[in-house]
Amino acid sequence: MIEELNKAGVREAMPILASNEGVWEGWYRYYDATTGKLVDEHRSRLICRLFTDEGGVDRYHQTNYYFWEDGRSETRDFPAWYENGRVWWDNDLIKGWAAHMQPDDHGRSTCLNWIRKDEPGIYLYEMIQNNDARTHRARTWQWFRDGLCYQRTLIDEKFITPDWRNWTDHSAPKD
Repeated sequence: MIEELNKAGVREAMPILASNEGVWEGWYRYYDATTGKLVDEHRSRLICRLFTDEGGVDRYHQTNYYFWEDGRSETRDFPAWYENGRVWWDNDLIKGWAAHMQPDDHGRSTCLNWIRKDEPGIYLYEMIQNNDARTHRARTWQWFRDGLCYQRTLIDEKFITPDWRNWTDHSAPKD
């Protein structure tokens, strides 16, 4: 019981992830790994939330809003929990984790790994690098199918506000 009481929570154990709490906007760009050609791009808004549930479990919940130039849009929800130094996802789309990059002498990097449940044989690794001010971040996804990298996603984002609780704008980002 004492071990449970002294266990660090997500804010203490993952300060880089905690510093990302709030609203982010940017661009997702997908590239074919063989040719290097751009195969898709769209605007994004991510709402990253941290909270402790009624049972005392630290939770991370991310909602991604995607907007294409042709008017299409999509929303994806990624509820997660914190356990043993990692944030864990297990939903209809993905199963995986996020952890601080070790070692990272500058405290800027987070690593993620997940599988796509709807596409057997696919997994990816994501690297997130924040600037020191936590106002911009760059994310890179390396997609693997049956052991071969077939696609890369580059994501550039800027921090909009830490106040996710009062965010009500559901229109496409303007910048």
